[in-house]
Amino acid sequence: MGTIDIKVIIPAFNEQNAVGKVIRDIPKDQVSEVIVVNNASTDRTETVATALGATVLNEPQKGYGNACLKGIDYLANQETKPDVVVFLDADYSDYPQELTKLVEPIATGDQDLVIGSRALGERQSGSMTIPQVFGNWLATNLLKLLYGAKFTDLGPFRAIRYNSLMELDMRDKTYGWTVEMQLKAVKSNLKYMEVPVKYRVRTGKSKISGTVKGTIMAGYKILWTIFKYL
Repeated sequence: MGTIDIKVIIPAFNEQNAVGKVIRDIPKDQVSEVIVVNNASTDRTETVATALGATVLNEPQKGYGNACLKGIDYLANQETKPDVVVFLDADYSDYPQELTKLVEPIATGDQDLVIGSRALGERQSGSMTIPQVFGNWLATNLLKLLYGAKFTDLGPFRAIRYNSLMELDMRDKTYGWTVEMQLKAVKSNLKYMEVPVKYRVRTGKSKISGTVKGTIMAGYKILWTIFKYL
């Protein structure tokens, strides 16, 4: 693990109360840089992340995918590229300490993409809404039916080889980001697997599952993305 370069990208929209906890819990001996993409936040997200030593990028165009693409573009323009990129949400629902579990299968040379599966791990009561659980079930079963994919979750906590990430040519700018990566990985014959991860009730209210509009829009975009690449 110590011989590979790992960088973490954290998309963040108004997460001043959570992003600091996420940054503090990342195993610093394993990671060379923590990149927080401040996605049009109107609170102190940028200030908190900067104070804790993270590299902060500003992406004024709202959208989960937009934030992730901003982080990737930053890495692509660095002289030295990382070996592995980890994506992690800023809401403190995941356990950043489990980063090593996701990276290890890649570090050994066996895998290209590792998804942290909340479905396989320990999930705190109330950490996922009924629509989220059903949406994950529906999406992963559609991925299996249409692409032969073997996933149980579209979990945002994931690790991928940098070179593999660039080969996927990620495009989605909003809610379809995670499923786009997974179906493209299957279509590109990347080696992938899931590892169980713990999941807790997020800090603060979700901008997606916390609203009816967000839930509907996310569900629609995920399904649209699945069928788009057939």
